[in-house]
Amino acid sequence: MAAIIDPISDMLTRIRNAGMAGLPTVTLPASREKAALAGVLREAGYIADCRFEGEQKRQIVLDLKYQGKTPVIEGLKRVSSPARRVYVQSDKIPRVMGGLGMAVVSTSKGLMNDRAARRQNLGGELLCEIW
Repeated sequence: MAAIIDPISDMLTRIRNAGMAGLPTVTLPASREKAALAGVLREAGYIADCRFEGEQKRQIVLDLKYQGKTPVIEGLKRVSSPARRVYVQSDKIPRVMGGLGMAVVSTSKGLMNDRAARRQNLGGELLCEIW
């Protein structure tokens, strides 16, 4: 199996594919950054729950949320990548879908959504947009 070069992009792709297939859960290899991103998604109400499984090969299991048969997460977009990092100041953080969506920013105080970063006047790396 090949090494994953961009684990955040891999996580977003797995969530997108599971939502389109109507799967109730997504399993992915665990890391602290993915766990932090899953926590931000859970706090914002985009996923129902996230938990760790396995002793040797730890994995994160995400329980997706649906409204009827349509997934709550309509779209995901990776903004910053290992090849092209995108940094923003707190006043330049984009409003996704006019405020209906959410941007995830990696700040000096950890991962947070766009509203929390603006409120705390923190900029950082713009990881992804979710709507």
